[in-house]
Amino acid sequence: MFFTLNEIVRWFGMTVFEMCLSLVAWFTFSVLAVLKHENVLVTASWWTVFIPLFVCDGLNTYFCVIVFIRMYREAQYRVATFRFFSSIICLICMFVFKLLFCQKLNNKMGLSYSEMVSPLFIVLQIMMVKACQVY
Repeated sequence: MFFTLNEIVRWFGMTVFEMCLSLVAWFTFSVLAVLKHENVLVTASWWTVFIPLFVCDGLNTYFCVIVFIRMYREAQYRVATFRFFSSIICLICMFVFKLLFCQKLNNKMGLSYSEMVSPLFIVLQIMMVKACQVY
C-alpha cells in the first residue's frame, strides 16, 4: 500500500538528504505563506516567503553536482550523466514553476495557470521515464 523509502528514492531520483532538505524548506515556506496570507507579515513580499524554496533548489543543485563528480570519478559515466541531467532538468523546471508562481502572486505577469504549471508536466514526464526504468 505505502511506498518504501528505497522506492521513493528510485522514483524521485533524490537522495534521503535532498528529501529532508526539501521537506524542511516546504515546511518553512508553508508557515511563512500562512503568516503572509493572514497579514501577520504585512511588510514581507512574496519573494521573501519563497526564499526557503529557492535556497533549497540551490543547495539541491550543488548536491547534485557533488554526486555527479563522485559518480564520474568512480567510472560510472552513463549512470552519472543520466542522473545528473535528469536531476538538473527537474530542478530547473521546479525553479521556473516557483518563479512563475511567485510572479503570479505579485501580479507581475498576466500568465494563465496552465502556462504557470507547464514546467511541472516536464517533471512528471521525466518521473514517468524513471519509473519505467526502475522496474
